This record gives sequence, structure tokens and C-alpha cells, in this order.
Amino acid sequence: MNRNRLILGLVGAIAVAFLISTYVYRQFQRATVGKPVTMQHIVVAAVPMQLGTRVDANNLRLIPWPSGEPVAGMFTRIEDCANRALITPVAENELIIENKLSPKEAGAGLPATIPEGMRALSVAVNEVVGVAGFVIPGTMVDVLVTGSVVGSRDQNNITRTILENVRVLAAGQKIEQDREGKPQTVPVITLLVTPADAAKLAMASTEGKIQLALRNTIDSKMVNPPPVLQATLFAGIAPPPRHVAPGKPAPPPTVPYSVEIITGTKRENKSFPNQ
Repeated sequence: MNRNRLILGLVGAIAVAFLISTYVYRQFQRATVGKPVTMQHIVVAAVPMQLGTRVDANNLRLIPWPSGEPVAGMFTRIEDCANRALITPVAENELIIENKLSPKEAGAGLPATIPEGMRALSVAVNEVVGVAGFVIPGTMVDVLVTGSVVGSRDQNNITRTILENVRVLAAGQKIEQDREGKPQTVPVITLLVTPADAAKLAMASTEGKIQLALRNTIDSKMVNPPPVLQATLFAGIAPPPRHVAPGKPAPPPTVPYSVEIITGTKRENKSFPNQ
């Protein structure tokens, strides 16, 4: 009798455990199965595009995006952002948003990428000045100029930083004539500057030698370094000793010769130079 009761109690406990586990499993399924996500389409870049590119249906496309996760400035139709210019480079499949595009009335090309109140000025460079090709659109540079101090008697050269944290708008090439009149390709860097800085840069490129210093794009600290004088840079360095060629030996001293002149009873000695 006791044995039957024990078996019945064990069966009942198993049944209760089964019912509880079934209930918990169903509740877990209900919690994990959410509502279906509502999707919409947004505009992204179909191909990589550089600064100044006019966007249109050929380089844009639509992809699905959750409606509950909007992005500020995003577009849901290609026609809403077509025929506008990029003011920053974009990668393939990158989201196209309002602050990456020029104003609608600005058109396309490089002029559309120039913010109001700013200027774009191009300067000719070489492989050294252009930091061996690492100065590309979107990078930040400092502009250094080397020249002679006006009115200096010893023509002491000076190098100073005239512009800091300047954005490179474009990097290209132009055709110039060399000293022999033959055409040659010259690298050109276009910088985004204020009107006052444009005047400085124009003067520096005309009267001095320009050098660009590449900087980290997230480093916007203005250092304002002091100018460097040539005399200060080489101060304390003694010039190398000059080699002086030995001179000709001095000629031996000439010994005059004397002549005795006898006139009657009078004698006289006279000296004459030995030539």
C-alpha cells in the first residue's frame, strides 16, 4: 500500500514538473517573438564618390531600413537629393544625409563645396612640398613659408607658419612651361581659407617658398609656433677651417755691390743695388 502511494506521488510530481516547464517554455517563446519590423527605403551611395561629385540616380540607390530607427537628415527618395554636390567624400553604401550635400542653389563641382565666407586658393607644389602624395582632398595641413627678411643687410632667411589646420579641397595637376619653354606637369593643391588667409597665401607663394605640413585630421589645436631664423638654426656651429695654399717663398735679400772711384788722390766708395 505504501509502495503504491509512493509511485502515485512520484508520477504526480513528474506531471506537475512537466506542466510547469511547458508553461515557462511557452511564456519564453511569447517574450522572444516580437512584432514584425516595419521597413522603409533610404538613399545610400551606390559607388565611392569624391568631394564635389554631383549625385544622381546613376550613383545612388535605395536600401531597406527600419522605420523605427530614423537618421537625422536622411533621404527616402533619390529625387529629393539628386543634382546636388557632395561637400565630403563618401564610400560605397554610405548613408546620404543633408549635411553631406551642398545647398540646392549652389550647383555642383568645386565651387559648391566652398562654404559661405570662405575661399579656395590653389598653389603649385612638388613631391616634397606635397608630402610625397599624401596630401589628398579632405586632409588637413599647416602652411609654412621660407623667405628673406625685407630690409635685412645679411639676407637672413626665415621660416614661419602662416596658416594652421587648413583643409585640402582638391589635389590635381596643371600644365606650365619650364625654363626652356617646354610644357611640364605641375602638381596643384587647392586649400580652403578665409579671405584674409587667401591674401597671405598668395603673397607667400609669390615672394617665398611654400612647404605643407600634414597633420592628423582630428588634431585641430592651434600651436602658433615661433619663426625660425637661419642664424638661430645654425648658431654655435663653427665654420669648417679654410685650406690656405702656401705662398711663394720670399726672395733672398739683394746684396748691393760697391765700386771704388779714384779721382787723383781722392778715393770714394759708391754702392749700387744688385739687380
